[in-house]
Amino acid sequence: MASITIRKLSPEDKKRLRLRAAEHGRSMEEEARIILREALKGEEGPRSDLGEAIRVLLAQHGIDGITLPDVPREPMREPPKLG
Repeated sequence: MASITIRKLSPEDKKRLRLRAAEHGRSMEEEARIILREALKGEEGPRSDLGEAIRVLLAQHGIDGITLPDVPREPMREPPKLG
C-alpha cells in the first residue's frame, strides 16, 4: 500500500477530520482514506472519445440518447473559380 503525507493542513480542518472520524468510530487516517475513496469514485482517466464522454454525461442526468430532427439539405453549390 502507498502512503502520503498531508502538509499544511489547517488546525480547523484537522479538528473537523478528527470529529468526523470520531462520529464514525474510525481513526483520522481511516476517515481520510474513506473521504478520498468517495471523492475519487467514478473518476476515470481522460476520454479520447468525445461522443462517449457526452453520452456518459447525459446518462448521469437521465438522458438516454437524443433524436435530432431531419434537416432538409440542398446540393452543394459549385466552388468559386480561381484566377
